[in-house]
Amino acid sequence: MSSSSADRSRPPLRQAVTRLLPARSVVGFLALLVVLGLLSYAAGTAVGPVAPGLRPAGGTRTGESPTDGGDMGGMHGMGAPAPRPVPVGAPR
Repeated sequence: MSSSSADRSRPPLRQAVTRLLPARSVVGFLALLVVLGLLSYAAGTAVGPVAPGLRPAGGTRTGESPTDGGDMGGMHGMGAPAPRPVPVGAPR
């Protein structure tokens, strides 16, 4: 039995699939991103939290007592001093 011309013009399934897939370099780059992401996650998990006592500024979590509004106690005098007025005609 002979095949029709329409059957011969259809590309094989393998060629159709390879046309839809991205280039090898794109796949390799995405794989590299995934590997680096996993490594950084593993390193962060191994090190632990950077600031364990740090709380979000937006309020309290369920079951916690309210905080003092985000004040960092013991930080008095850390602001810039008020500018002194310069007398008219004085050298700068």
